[in-house]
Amino acid sequence: MATYTKRGNSYRIRASVGYTPEGKQVMKSRTWTPTPGMTERQIEKELTRQMVLFDEECRGSSLTDGHIKFEAFANQWFTEYVEKALGKKTQANYRQMAPRIYEGIGHLYMDKITPRQLQKFVNGMDGLSPKTIKNHLSLISSVFTYAVRMGMVQHNPCRAVTLPPLETGKEKACYTLEEAQAFLDALASAPLRWQVFFSLALFGGFRREELCGFEFDDFDMEQHTVSVRRASLYTKKDGIFTAPTKTAKSRRTLKLPAWIFDMVKQLRAEQITQRLALGDQWHECGRLFTKLDGSPISPEQPYKWLKRFCKENRLPFLGIHQFRHLNASLLIYTGEDVRSVSAALGHSQTSTTLNIYAHTFETAQARACDALAKALPVKFGKKRA
Repeated sequence: MATYTKRGNSYRIRASVGYTPEGKQVMKSRTWTPTPGMTERQIEKELTRQMVLFDEECRGSSLTDGHIKFEAFANQWFTEYVEKALGKKTQANYRQMAPRIYEGIGHLYMDKITPRQLQKFVNGMDGLSPKTIKNHLSLISSVFTYAVRMGMVQHNPCRAVTLPPLETGKEKACYTLEEAQAFLDALASAPLRWQVFFSLALFGGFRREELCGFEFDDFDMEQHTVSVRRASLYTKKDGIFTAPTKTAKSRRTLKLPAWIFDMVKQLRAEQITQRLALGDQWHECGRLFTKLDGSPISPEQPYKWLKRFCKENRLPFLGIHQFRHLNASLLIYTGEDVRSVSAALGHSQTSTTLNIYAHTFETAQARACDALAKALPVKFGKKRA
């Protein structure tokens, strides 16, 4: 119930809005001043009414009305939202970023955090990439968005923060055609499973987690198509686990060269031989790429193998994702439109494809324009005799 204290000609009304996670009661106050000429009876009646109204207002507000430290509320956000609505990999990424954020603003109260304080935090992350800085601010913004939705604060101060510009127009690093050919030539002497893995990476443009998640049932040996249906991920907390694809449009079916399917058949035969040799120690999972005991491969293993393979064969090491960029670039240079490239890569929107490969599309268009000019020479503009 609200209480009041007389202060000169006015009254200070106080009411509780609940307790913080630390057990501290949070009070709100309001000052009410009687209209001049009111009698004592009128003042007493109106004061009672004001107290009831203020008490109801406080009861209808959030428990702490935003007066909770960022770290305490962010931990509630993890429990109430992140762990229930987001994937394990996203949860792990958020958990990894949280300590840096808690160190910077965790001690500040949600209802007191200003854009200027957040701007200072962002500016203090010099040395990190613009994308990493953006990801940290996005996490903070997500916490505030949840707080706004819960009625704890009215505004999201992150919207007023200026981020360092992201790198744009930079060509994605990937092999040249000559380097790609040299890689394939060297790959011919590698173990069969790595031949299959990196052939799929190059000719299909699949993400690493999609490659690790492939099962033999995903391959249509007659139609020569492969379907992306899942992802295989790893976190320190959960180990290797199967998850849905990155987006709904990542679930796609692509047609690939027939010889890749011949290799997949050989890989299946090789696995059957291994399974017979191990007997009950074999852990059947249906995956193309497994450990020696048949259990799903770690997403880190192809990366480590590729790094060692490139060093041994004196090839540039640009990571696994570069094969996806190479695939996209080759599709663009052969004349595929942005919608087709976006569908092949499994992007959720064509704008994503355009943002990533804007320079490649521009280069391809310029080459096409030059080729057209050479094919159709004109004589306009020349002076007539």
